[in-house]
Amino acid sequence: SRRAGPFHSIPPPGNYVASGYSVYEEDNEHLQEGLRAKVKALKHLSIDIGTEVKFQNKMLQEMDSDFDSTGGLLGATMGRLKALSRGSQTKIFCYVLLFALFVFFVLYWVIKLR
Repeated sequence: SRRAGPFHSIPPPGNYVASGYSVYEEDNEHLQEGLRAKVKALKHLSIDIGTEVKFQNKMLQEMDSDFDSTGGLLGATMGRLKALSRGSQTKIFCYVLLFALFVFFVLYWVIKLR
């Protein structure tokens, strides 16, 4: 019987195909191809997620600036309302009374012309 040295190993029967590759090597290559395809898909997915995150951040910044400008406008309006409420109540009552008389006169005039 011949001893197998480090370079002359005797393969177990049935593990080689006609081309000389091991069945295990073919399985490993097949699994590597599947893994490459999955890594490629994950890469594209992560790039798409990054693009979407950048777009959403841009929209949030625009909304933030819009809310800031609206808050400034609302603050100015509230300041005017406070100034109006601090004014004399008689002046406001006169304006309301004049407005009501004007509406009454316009309605009377529209009904009379019919």
